[in-house]
Amino acid sequence: MSAQEQDNRPPGLIASLGLVTRNAIGLLLSRLELAALELAEARNHLLQLVLAFALAVVAGCFALAYISVTIVYLAWESMGWVILPVMTGVFVLIAIGLILYARGLIRSGKLSLPATMAELKSDRDMLL
Repeated sequence: MSAQEQDNRPPGLIASLGLVTRNAIGLLLSRLELAALELAEARNHLLQLVLAFALAVVAGCFALAYISVTIVYLAWESMGWVILPVMTGVFVLIAIGLILYARGLIRSGKLSLPATMAELKSDRDMLL
């Protein structure tokens, strides 16, 4: 056989497996790079969201403080110092209600990712 005929022959089984392996590794690396880029972008968006939420909470606290001061100022003439414990009681009731709501959410298991945890458990059981 001449050298030209050997070059025109299709590659053997080992060479084909090597090419498939090289292409699979290249595909895996490109997927990992894409995932890393998307995770970095998602992290940046999450940080922006957290910052916006924190600023909204601070602005809400200032608004609540100014509304409270306005109510106390307007009611001071008719109620006197009694308005201060009334406002305190209202805020204590709101805080208790929010704490009970948060406890209910935690106890209901809505924050525990039940479907994901079940899939991970089934994967673990299948592998072991």
